[in-house]
Parts: sequence; structure tokens; C-alpha cells
Amino acid sequence: MNITSFYSTVRLKYDPLPPLLTAENLALRYFVRRDVLGEEVGPVNVLWGLPPALRLLKKQQEDGTWPPTGEKKHPAVNYRLIETWRQFRCLVEQYGFTREHPKCAQTAEYFFSCQTPAGDIRGFLANQYATYYTGAIFALLIQAGYAKDERTQRGLQWLLDMRQDDQGWTIPILTHKLDGATTYRLTSEYAEPLEPIRSKPFSHHWTGMVLRAFAAHADYRQTPAILEAAGLLKSRFFQPDSYTSYQSAEHWLHFDYPFWWTNLVTALDSLSRIGLSSQDAQIQHALQWLIDHQEESGLWKTSYLKKHAVEKDTPKARETRLWVSLAICRIFKRFVDQD
Repeated sequence: MNITSFYSTVRLKYDPLPPLLTAENLALRYFVRRDVLGEEVGPVNVLWGLPPALRLLKKQQEDGTWPPTGEKKHPAVNYRLIETWRQFRCLVEQYGFTREHPKCAQTAEYFFSCQTPAGDIRGFLANQYATYYTGAIFALLIQAGYAKDERTQRGLQWLLDMRQDDQGWTIPILTHKLDGATTYRLTSEYAEPLEPIRSKPFSHHWTGMVLRAFAAHADYRQTPAILEAAGLLKSRFFQPDSYTSYQSAEHWLHFDYPFWWTNLVTALDSLSRIGLSSQDAQIQHALQWLIDHQEESGLWKTSYLKKHAVEKDTPKARETRLWVSLAICRIFKRFVDQD
């Protein structure tokens, strides 16, 4: 697909490819040509030696982790795990690292060392279940080449076993009515994990993070359970969440890259991988929103929240706009290819 055919096929108001293809970031241009234009660009390991990737690796510890920074308010929380997840996203999502790189393999083994016998990744909420981060970490591990690993299979099965009665996901501790002091204690000290109250509704915010793992896995993405969960996620576009944590509907419109929380772009990324059709009314509504809010530059803002009406013009913000816009182009490309 050439530049002209992409622009005309997806029917955007403005052509996003010129600013993407002229970006200084070599890794970003590589993914534009590979994922949007379908060009032969060589093996992804050509990105592993780029200076920004090497700077990330320079801070990595011998055990594959990154040291935590900032205040540590919850003694039993594994802040090293959180920081390692934060940095690993960049290696995988922005530089295409896989298990073939020894530093990537080291980090993967660290994540697996935080896996319980049941299958989940423990430490984000002290010893409480963290369905959302478990899903998000396995999404990266699958992208890095661990789809067939027995530990990945165990993690995905644990996630399937942790669904609510409505077949979506939430954070189990949120299904309990706890006062602030109790919540702080359970997420600050070692305590037995609270089992979810299954009758409580799913959270689209946390379901979105879990679905990334299944959307990344070719053997799971179109199974009945995942298609049902995908239907739940799209049914909540532009609506408030069922729980107070990240409840505001505005969170749908705050974008970032690499992905962290659920928003319209992360959700559509998963749903396009799962294979939903752009002819679906809810998908159409979401895609039309992206079309309507494209900037004249061809790019998209990182946030459409009222409090972020004037977007920052820092180098980091400009770089994130480019990556978010690439993610949106990938979404449109997948939906066009599927339809």
C-alpha cells in the first residue's frame, strides 16, 4: 500500500503519513513503513542499537530490572516491578525488542519470577490480585516472543478464571466496599488476596488492559470468551467506568504511548487485533470520532480532556503525538485489511 492509497482508503480528513515519515525518530519511521505501508524494511533488530534504546539498556540492572524512582508509599508494593514494566514497554513497543536480545530475555525472566503458581503477576498491589497489570505484562511478553511459553499459557488461563459473572474483568479488591484505611493496609502490607465478588460488574478500564494480552495472542484472540469480552469493552465507549478508580468518561480521551491505561486508542488497538469489523456500529462511532478530531497537521493530540485544552509543546509531547498517531494509523490499516 503506497501513501496515496492509504490516505484515500481510510478516508481521513488529512494525510497523517508526511509528518510521520519525516519524523527524526528512526524507529518510528521503521514502523510506519512496515505496519502502515507494508514495505520490506528488514529485521526489527536493526532498531536495537539505536542510541535511545541503548540509553534505556544502560540503566538496566544485571537481574534485568530497572531501579525504582520516587517515593515508596506502600512498603509491600514491588516498586522495582512497576519501574521495570514501565521501561520494558518502551523496549518492546518502540524498539521491537524480543527474546532474541539477551537483555530482553533477562527482563522476561524477572517478570516470570514474580508469577505465582496460580499464574498471575504479583507485587503491583502488594499481595492483592492485579488482573490489569497481569494482562498488560503478558501482552508485552507475547509480543516479545513468549506466546508459546508454558508460563504465559498459565497466566492467560488465570486471567480467564478471574472473570466476573458478566465475563469481563475488574480489580478484585475493588469489588469490596472497603474504607480507605483498610484499602491502604491491604495494598501496603502482606495480606491474603481478596477474592472478587463475581456478581459485581466488569470495569471497562481494567478489562481493556487485560484484553491486550489476548489480542496479542493468535491462539486466543478470536475465541468465544475473548470475542464476548471485546463486545463488553466496545459497549462502554465514551461512558464512565463502573468503579470510582479512573471512573470519569474523560479517560477515554487521554492518549499515551507506549500504552498504559485504557483509552479509545488502546481499546481500538485491541479490538482491531481481535478482528472486530469496522462495520460494527460502536466501532464506527469510535473511528468517526478519531476522524473528526484529527488535526490539520495530520496528527492527533495526546489528550482531548478539557484541562488539557492547550497541549504542551515539549519535545517529549511532540514525540508522543507521533507515536499515538502511528498507533491510530495501525488501527485504521487493520480495520481496512479485515473488511
